[in-house]
Amino acid sequence: MLRAAGVEHDVAKPGIDEASVKARHSDPAKLATELAGAKALSISRASSAAWVIGSDSVVSVDGRMFDKPADRVEATAHLRAFSGKPMRLTSAVALARSGAIDWSHAETATLLVRPLSSEFIECYLDAEWPEVGYTVGGFRLEGRGVQLFDSIEGDHFTVLGMPLLPLLGALRDRGIIHG
Repeated sequence: MLRAAGVEHDVAKPGIDEASVKARHSDPAKLATELAGAKALSISRASSAAWVIGSDSVVSVDGRMFDKPADRVEATAHLRAFSGKPMRLTSAVALARSGAIDWSHAETATLLVRPLSSEFIECYLDAEWPEVGYTVGGFRLEGRGVQLFDSIEGDHFTVLGMPLLPLLGALRDRGIIHG
């Protein structure tokens, strides 16, 4: 998304213990915001980069938060649990500088998962696994994952994993990208 928007950046893997952060939260927005901030801080403290962007997404259905599936069996179980229900996808982004969070933002989209047959789930995972194993919710909206849904309410970029428009505004406000 950043590359397509013309934002020059490097990618680095943060060193954080996500499990300990997840254990402290039952609210998806707070969890996504803290994870995004922890990722940005992890790189900011270890890097000479002036600004660091961190992001994360959390999926919840029926009040239960879901992690990325560990394997195809778990992906199948997740899709069965989502079938016919509204999914809340919360994505957050944070900006860190000099080891401190400067700005953060979270947004939630609601995706109505259509009723999914066992046959559809297996065919879908035959086509999309293992790539969707790296995504919370087990789908890529820009691919066959769009077939999982009857409707989507919320920002497109939030569903893709990062509230991009507010981030671009924050980058412009700080002079990181041209306004």
